[in-house]
Amino acid sequence: MVAEGIAPTADRTLGFMVPARNARGQVVRLDATLNAILAAHPYPEPLIRLLAEALTLTALVGATMRQDDGQVTVQAQAKGGVVELLACDWRAGELRGYLKFDEQAVVSEAMSLPALFGKGYLAITVDQVSSEERWQGIVPLEGHSLAAALEGWFSQSEQLPTLMRIGVAGSAENGGMGGWLAGGLLIQHLARAEIGGERLDAGEQHPDWEHVAALAATTTADELTDIDLSAEQLLWRLFHEEQVRVVPGPTPVKGCRCSAAHIRDVLMRFPESERAEMRDDKGLISVDCQFCSRVFGIAA
Repeated sequence: MVAEGIAPTADRTLGFMVPARNARGQVVRLDATLNAILAAHPYPEPLIRLLAEALTLTALVGATMRQDDGQVTVQAQAKGGVVELLACDWRAGELRGYLKFDEQAVVSEAMSLPALFGKGYLAITVDQVSSEERWQGIVPLEGHSLAAALEGWFSQSEQLPTLMRIGVAGSAENGGMGGWLAGGLLIQHLARAEIGGERLDAGEQHPDWEHVAALAATTTADELTDIDLSAEQLLWRLFHEEQVRVVPGPTPVKGCRCSAAHIRDVLMRFPESERAEMRDDKGLISVDCQFCSRVFGIAA
């Protein structure tokens, strides 16, 4: 069982801009939302930390979008490692995630991404409602953290210099009753000068970005999970010599879009012959939602 959290009111996103340095970013903290997602399955502690990192990264990317402008999905499929599937998504502040793993495997905190996932990749998909656009990036599962893998992808594939820092605090001792807390910082240099300033040429290290990245890189995991340190206070520590504009974002909440009505609507798209094969002796079709660990018995 996982507790409600360390600081149940701490769930928050805060966007910010450093106009003079042509940079933008997000600060995210997950508490009650994180614990509600983790409570769906009994994960070992190293995988709790892995899923918490993935959820925080998903929220960081998702919170950069307009609240009603689509969905961000982060998904890893792999073979030969401990983790077989990792799936997280964000839509208008609703966050969910699930991790399927080999329950017989021994997992340690020191395992690299290749050791955890074996052969596989991380896919990031962004669906934008306003522009009806969809793009997807494929990230190699290399190194020791998902954040480092995503940083490399943004910088190399998108020519968008990016720095990410993630912190996860908590313990699985005593059944996880101490709760879990995760925090994240994302900052990017805008390649097309979206908030003023000159264009950043791909492949060049811009002095403004060097300055901002050097400051942001000092962020520690303890700061990101310090319940007495607000996002505004953290940004003040990092950029007190700069003018920083902040934009409050949506409050993250646990979201699962499964419902009996939605599942029945999906099932009714199958031919009657196939639905007949799915039904049990009571005439119901059982559908298991791994995101919320619920089983629905649907008459369809």
